[in-house]
Amino acid sequence: MPAALDGIRILDFTQMMLGPYGTQLLADLGADVIKVERLGGEWERSLELLGGLVAGESAAFLAMNRNKRSVTADLKSADVRNALLKLGRSCDVVVENFRPGVLSRLGLGYDDFRAVRPDIIYCSGSGWGQDTVFAKENRPGQDLLIQAMSGLAAAGGRATDPPTPAGTSIVDASTALTLSNAILAALVAKERQGVGQRIEVDLYSTAISLQCQEISAMVNQGTDWERSSAGIGQAWLSAPFGIYRAQDGWLALAMAPVTRVAELLDVAGTEGLDPWHDRDEIKVRLERATEQRTVDDLVGLLMPAGIWCSPVRTTAEAVDELREQGHDLIVEVDHPEAGRLELIGCPIRMSETPWSLRYAPPTAGQHTDEVLAEVLSPDQLANLRAEGVIG
Repeated sequence: MPAALDGIRILDFTQMMLGPYGTQLLADLGADVIKVERLGGEWERSLELLGGLVAGESAAFLAMNRNKRSVTADLKSADVRNALLKLGRSCDVVVENFRPGVLSRLGLGYDDFRAVRPDIIYCSGSGWGQDTVFAKENRPGQDLLIQAMSGLAAAGGRATDPPTPAGTSIVDASTALTLSNAILAALVAKERQGVGQRIEVDLYSTAISLQCQEISAMVNQGTDWERSSAGIGQAWLSAPFGIYRAQDGWLALAMAPVTRVAELLDVAGTEGLDPWHDRDEIKVRLERATEQRTVDDLVGLLMPAGIWCSPVRTTAEAVDELREQGHDLIVEVDHPEAGRLELIGCPIRMSETPWSLRYAPPTAGQHTDEVLAEVLSPDQLANLRAEGVIG
């Protein structure tokens, strides 16, 4: 069965999460993604998670680079640059997330690729944008720093807690989705209007965009936020929204009428309290009642009554359940070094052009000869290898 992006070729200069997760989604949907890495492989291959690696590779790298072919090369080499530009003639998209201006200085910028393919789509991802004040200050574009600067971290946790960042690289992942969405839109524009173009996405803009509803309330209602001292789940919402201690664990309660929840939990005295202004007092009273019941008891009591709630589970519990169900969100692949791996599958489902698992995450430079042989002769390849500028 054909894939949705069959025939689309992407030259991928990205690293870490912003680029690789976005291009993996496109690769899953059928695009031929050629990953260009520095000699020895991109830096994230050695990034330890939980204090270790998987057969010498980072679990983070393995999670975001399947269905790609890897070329390793020295981008400062003129011969390598010329080979990549020649390869660019057959590519629909070039993606990069170097610091602004780096690839242009190496002769691999938008204008360089447009000269060999006028309808090229050239997508740049960055931390702070290409030409902003923060970009000119050469600030590092890293997820935690972006959460800190954008207000995301300061909005999490209780009033007495320090600013609390998200439990995952939420800005990186969201910007990767923005990147893939932008590329798909540009491909449609190219097909319908015959134009290539330059695309820019950045972590900071995405972090601000993620807070669109909260910022809308702040600027249009003329009020700033304050975190709840009792633990309301989001600084912008009223009681009972949040996480509640139970006898044997934790319960999540979403938006719900306070009076109805109090009635079900047999909590008196909430009738005269305002869900916004008295939200901390309401949460304290409700939590005294939830602490006396098990999580299963609470879900069994509240869910049938139409109250949105759920147990709070660990990631391991969620994955174990998916595995037991045989869910297609957990996929297995054979890696040449690590052996059998379990990875998270593509979250997109399409009836006529489903995603497929074609390649395991590549070893560094695994496909260098295979890819460059399209534009270089065997002698030219041998010369580049002798010069030490390809892997």
